[in-house]
Amino acid sequence: MPAMPTPTPQPLTGLTPAVLTPFDATGDLNLAAVERQAELLVGDGVRAAFVGGTTGEFSSLSVPEREALTGRWLDVARGSGLRVVVHVGANALPDARHLTAHAAKHGAAAIASVAPSYTKPKTPAALADWCRAVAAAAPDTPFYFYDIPAFTGVAHPMPEFFERFADSVPTLAGVKFSNPDLMAFQRLVHLRGGRFDVVWGFDEYLLAALVLGGRGAVGATYNFAAPLYQKVIDGVRVGDLAAARAAQYRSVEMITLMYRYGFLSACKEVMRARGLDLGPVRLPQTNLTADEAKSFREELSALPNDFG
Repeated sequence: MPAMPTPTPQPLTGLTPAVLTPFDATGDLNLAAVERQAELLVGDGVRAAFVGGTTGEFSSLSVPEREALTGRWLDVARGSGLRVVVHVGANALPDARHLTAHAAKHGAAAIASVAPSYTKPKTPAALADWCRAVAAAAPDTPFYFYDIPAFTGVAHPMPEFFERFADSVPTLAGVKFSNPDLMAFQRLVHLRGGRFDVVWGFDEYLLAALVLGGRGAVGATYNFAAPLYQKVIDGVRVGDLAAARAAQYRSVEMITLMYRYGFLSACKEVMRARGLDLGPVRLPQTNLTADEAKSFREELSALPNDFG
């Protein structure tokens, strides 16, 4: 009989920013900026960080760079109360296993992995084999599958996947659900009596996930707008849905603007506005010109701003 999954000791409740990767002006890693990033998160009341994910441009980083970034975040977070979840996904299984073992060795609270996206797992069983192989490199660390079909092209239904294959991945704690399927989200939340930690991945409709039973979320705009989203959470908690809806719509306005300029470049521009320059984005992402950055800041300042 396969081993039952090991529950995560501490679910990812509340807001977990998917942190931006800092670069210097030449495009190299700027690890010195991580300490200030962590300070800003803690100052905003955040208690966890998701390192090396989509927002962190993991697919544009080398394995040594990802190791260095992980190590720096874990060093900085030690003793701060900030839990660090490390994304280890890669197209090459040896790379993913290497990054998994490295993250566990250095004290990651949990690991997460996307599916490989070049040679894709064609069946749920193949995806389970991949997850099991990655997670086995850190047998004592909670593992999250990172479901983001818009980026990976891997779209196996998650409720069925968890029902059929969860027991074959002993450390499977839950799923980072960057998938707009709210029906599947609800099924996952209720699966096996709420056994799995289902972490929501769309900032622009956090409210929907909370109302449907979500407890935590990982997202890019929590890097700089956590106080705004905390109003969404607080509104749901006290039953003030009007306040929650108002705060959520401010998020929608902000994100709509950011997508118009280029989402990740806009994220870094907002961080500059908060006093922390995390450098450019890496190719094939494109950066804002000086004129675009000026125009973006002007339009952003015209929105109700209770997060800067």
